[in-house]
Amino acid sequence: MSSITFWGAVKTVTGSRFLLEIDGHKSLVDCGMFQGPKKNRLKNWEPFPVNPAEIERILLTHAHIDHSGYIPRFCREKFNGKIHSTYETKALCDIMLRDSAHIQEEDARWANKEGFSKHEPALPLYTLEDAEHALGLFKPFHYGEEFYLNDSVRIKFKDAGHILGSAFIDIKRLNGKHSKKIVFSGDFGRPDRPVLREPVQVYNVDYLILESTYGDRLHEDSEPYEDLVRIINESVKRRGVIVIPAFAVGRTQTLLYALRELEEDGKIPELPIYIDSPMAIATTKVFDEQKTGFNLTARKQILEGKKIFFPKKLHICQSVTESKAINNITEKAIIISSSGMATAGRILHHLKARLPERQNTVLFIGYQAEGTRGRTILEGNSTVKIHGQQVPVNAKIENISGFSGHGDYSEILAWLLAFNKPPEKTFIVHGEEKASQAMANRIRKQFGWNVILPEYGQSYEIDF
Repeated sequence: MSSITFWGAVKTVTGSRFLLEIDGHKSLVDCGMFQGPKKNRLKNWEPFPVNPAEIERILLTHAHIDHSGYIPRFCREKFNGKIHSTYETKALCDIMLRDSAHIQEEDARWANKEGFSKHEPALPLYTLEDAEHALGLFKPFHYGEEFYLNDSVRIKFKDAGHILGSAFIDIKRLNGKHSKKIVFSGDFGRPDRPVLREPVQVYNVDYLILESTYGDRLHEDSEPYEDLVRIINESVKRRGVIVIPAFAVGRTQTLLYALRELEEDGKIPELPIYIDSPMAIATTKVFDEQKTGFNLTARKQILEGKKIFFPKKLHICQSVTESKAINNITEKAIIISSSGMATAGRILHHLKARLPERQNTVLFIGYQAEGTRGRTILEGNSTVKIHGQQVPVNAKIENISGFSGHGDYSEILAWLLAFNKPPEKTFIVHGEEKASQAMANRIRKQFGWNVILPEYGQSYEIDF
């Protein structure tokens, strides 16, 4: 008998970790970091409930930190198996895991210097050395390329359309007419987005592990480009600076693509745009080099000679000195920095500097998980804690959901509509409790499927 145990991403958006046991083989699907409320973040510091040395492989859906960011810590706890992903995910993890380690080392150093940590001394969750070791364990595959758990179980990655290299994990027991299939959705992408292809369709699924980040909401009907035009032009009139916390992988590149198009169409002025995130800079270079995951529109523009991720006045801020120099900019500029939920990194310094001033704008273009600084700001709080200080929130706060890389519930239901048979079990994960419950109820109502909302640490036997 086979089983799935849910060690993360249940009743929360982050910490994606699913233990899959088949024929005595233990695999971990995703190895993500918990973010958001302290009770969740503390799980990053707890020993993993199963000895990592017993796990043979990690199957990675994509590179975002809530799916990949725990890998170096996992290796530190004696995991030494293979890490399978797409080639694009491997390329992005080369950047992201090193950057994550660097940020944690820097944050620990800063906390010790300023004395705002409760721990003495403050320590990083893992180091750059841990990240380097983890990266040496990757064995990537192309979309659709088959590899095997054993003689009767094959695995392959299928394009999920969320970020470059993101994948559904398709695991099939090869047994003629009695074959069985498990699919892990990872993060589900969106149709008709700039740059990337839309999610592929899957069939003959017996066990589905499905995300629900937007399980209780729809993306706004308004066109995100129109909202972006309005926000930028209003900011120009106020002579303010726009600060955009953006995920370095995926969201930053989509935003740069949009800003470049709007400039070319004359809908916004050519403003100085500062990319202040070493990870985002390196990731944009990967996107610029990797064309296999792009849709035809993006590839056609590349053939026409366009640098699709480079607006006219783009400034790349690699060093700390260049980052600090942005503080001298007083008006009519855009600052894009990570992390996207304002949990760590250089964005904290920019928010600290710009939030108190009314002429400035803070624009969110991605999901803000419960307990993050991004959610605190978005919910209208008058102050937000940054580096141990309460910073007043006087800047104009804006939010555009249309840039999200996650499908909303209608887009996911449309994908499920093409399933040629109901799964035996559908597990709803990767959403806050309200969103997951709403997604489950919609699937039950629309299709009458057997839908389960697992608890943390809960294990289910599956007939596979």
